[in-house]
Amino acid sequence: MSYNGAASIATLLTLADIHNAANEQPRTDPGTTVLALSSQARSKGYDFVCIPLTTDNWKKRWTEMCLLPAGTDPEANVAAERLAEAWRARPAFLRDEVTITKLEEAEGVSVLVSEWLELDAADDWVRHDAEIALQQELAYASYLNIQSAILPPPRNREHVSSYARTVNACLKSSPYMHFSIRLPIYNPSVLDTQRSPLASPGSSHSPQLPSTPRLVVSADKGSEASSSDLDGTWEMWDVIRSICDYSTRLSLSLDLTPPLPIDSGFLSKWRAEPIKYLFLPASSFIANTKGYPVLPKATQSFIRESMSHRPVILLSGANSGMHSRGGELAYSQYLRHLEKTSPVVQAANTSGTVEHFAQGYQDYLQAPLQPLMDNLQSVTYHTFEQDPVKYHNYEEAIFHALMDWPGEGKIILCVAGAGRGPIVARALRAIERSRRDAHVYAVEKNPNAYVTLQARKETEWGTEVTLLFGDMRFIDIPEKADILISELLGSFGDNELSPECLDGAMRFLKPDGISIPSSYTAHLAPLSSSKLYNEARAGKDEKSMETPYVVMFQAVNILSGDGSGTNGRCGPQIQECWEFEHPRRDAVVDERGLPLTNSHNARSATLDFYIPHAGVLHGLAGYFEAVLYGNIGLSIHPHRKDRISKDMLSWFPLFFPLKEPLYLPSNSELRVSIWRLTNERQVWYEWHAEAFMNVMSAVLPASDDMLASPRSPSFTANGHIGSPLFAAASPRNTPSPLLDASDLPFDRKTSISRVREPESAIVKIGHTSLHNPGGKSSWIGL
Repeated sequence: MSYNGAASIATLLTLADIHNAANEQPRTDPGTTVLALSSQARSKGYDFVCIPLTTDNWKKRWTEMCLLPAGTDPEANVAAERLAEAWRARPAFLRDEVTITKLEEAEGVSVLVSEWLELDAADDWVRHDAEIALQQELAYASYLNIQSAILPPPRNREHVSSYARTVNACLKSSPYMHFSIRLPIYNPSVLDTQRSPLASPGSSHSPQLPSTPRLVVSADKGSEASSSDLDGTWEMWDVIRSICDYSTRLSLSLDLTPPLPIDSGFLSKWRAEPIKYLFLPASSFIANTKGYPVLPKATQSFIRESMSHRPVILLSGANSGMHSRGGELAYSQYLRHLEKTSPVVQAANTSGTVEHFAQGYQDYLQAPLQPLMDNLQSVTYHTFEQDPVKYHNYEEAIFHALMDWPGEGKIILCVAGAGRGPIVARALRAIERSRRDAHVYAVEKNPNAYVTLQARKETEWGTEVTLLFGDMRFIDIPEKADILISELLGSFGDNELSPECLDGAMRFLKPDGISIPSSYTAHLAPLSSSKLYNEARAGKDEKSMETPYVVMFQAVNILSGDGSGTNGRCGPQIQECWEFEHPRRDAVVDERGLPLTNSHNARSATLDFYIPHAGVLHGLAGYFEAVLYGNIGLSIHPHRKDRISKDMLSWFPLFFPLKEPLYLPSNSELRVSIWRLTNERQVWYEWHAEAFMNVMSAVLPASDDMLASPRSPSFTANGHIGSPLFAAASPRNTPSPLLDASDLPFDRKTSISRVREPESAIVKIGHTSLHNPGGKSSWIGL
């Protein structure tokens, strides 16, 4: 099975392209200019075409009606206002104000909504009229059956909530259309109110806009942008998608015009967002030694990693002759090269990898198995038996246990939970390799699988194996085992009740016997993923948000860092919750050898994580690691799986969703509490999270040159005029939660002469509800 549905490459046709083509087209040609351009683009290998929906004539008419420059004739103002009122009452286009008029022209086309629409203008009236204009454009696009529209970027952090409210209204009024928000990947200087592309009423500033529909990103900072620059646009996106209630019809168009920083952690947050378009102008390319267009290394890496989103890469200006070699096709050919060399694509096309095995299951929520309550189907067993790594490791563990077993007598092995027999077969191979005298007992409670075991005994195993039908917690075997083998592990280690099952099976084991596995641990990490959050809340009832799911992670971001936080309290990025060991020596048992209660299998953990970059917590990622025997194990721990059991297919991670997302600022800390609880009938998990902010304050004497308030428009993190969003400090020099710890501004003179001993405090800023209390929504039955 090969990787399919990968990235698409589209071309952005500009108004200049349309104008030039119209002048070149013969008058006798019956086809339209847009149809001709679209056909030409597809003949060049482009998958899609993106076209601006309106012309400059629409911008000119809207500006003359809705923006009133200072110093104009009052009578002219009244006349313009009358025109504006007539338009507001019945918004409509004139023929020369739109680029597309026919249904066939719109087929397979995405449109660019007028980028000059200022939906977050400081002036109420400009915002009001821009919203009417936007609704008009979307209504026209809907009339033409256009499915996807790219909206203009937000520009003003102070009014981004107004922008978001407008987008939310459009989602309601155009229920069949998908919207994508254009955003630069970083550098919020373009969001500054001083750079607004439209003049407010009463201003003498005449609007000056580039003629082509592109994102305008200032290049003065480049890759040296501060942390506020890097996180700023993501902060705005988070406000927009939150106000729009995480609509599945809302996506991102990321502008990759500016050079990207190499090895910057802030880029990872975009992996968890719904990226649909990557805007890539020809100016983002550089020439290689032969003159062909290539991308800077950091941009290459980002595009390769973004292939997991299957984005539409929107090329602009490829026909402008910016590079001396290769022509227009060189850009798309280079992007196809990046796609083929993407680790995502390569892994998906390589047989035997998890990514190849799991195609179609990425970010797909699956209910964990209930092995005690349910009898598995043969197809389920078959799927798990495709994993050569797991069974290889089991065979090696059994082989080494046999070789290490003292004495020359017969060795008794017991496979507890034999299923269709793959572990039994591996045990027999290990016995053959070790040349030890041994016999295998196979215990299975599933009556259907037991039929398969009988067939295999008859045709393959003969007298080497004795079959026993029944629940391992209650059945007896003819003789005690020297080695007990089980494969009862779940994605979180214990979530398929391996501890409870083996509590019963330990009766089979001699006092000095070996258990395979000998131990296993559960691990957690904080996770951000709008895709998984939406998938979980799409369930039929509220219980879906309090149910752990098995998921092959793809569009996710682990929020925690490996740092220990400002006060050294936090652990590593992924932390261990608890451990189970077998055989247990401390459990109180009855005369049959069974525990009196299940209380010894209850667990709890409190974990502190450091959050280096701002993000939104949507849930917790759960992993497991098991020691089979000696140094042979199994692991899905992201940092260790490749060293322990590379390309093991049998287990995907566990996802513990949150009912409500929890915003985590940069340089914050997250405390996660999780419990494994039990009664006589059930086992379940409960989980809860709290967010804390480190406040590093320095007591300053009163002075006339105190730092400006972050609400002041004259102060930014870089000391420039700009939006207060990016202010670095309050009057008491408390850092903004939007800044990363390593990027706080530092003034040596001020620090030495005015700052006394700094004080550190941790302040709670939010928490979640307790999820799944009492196992009301999800549990595993005993």
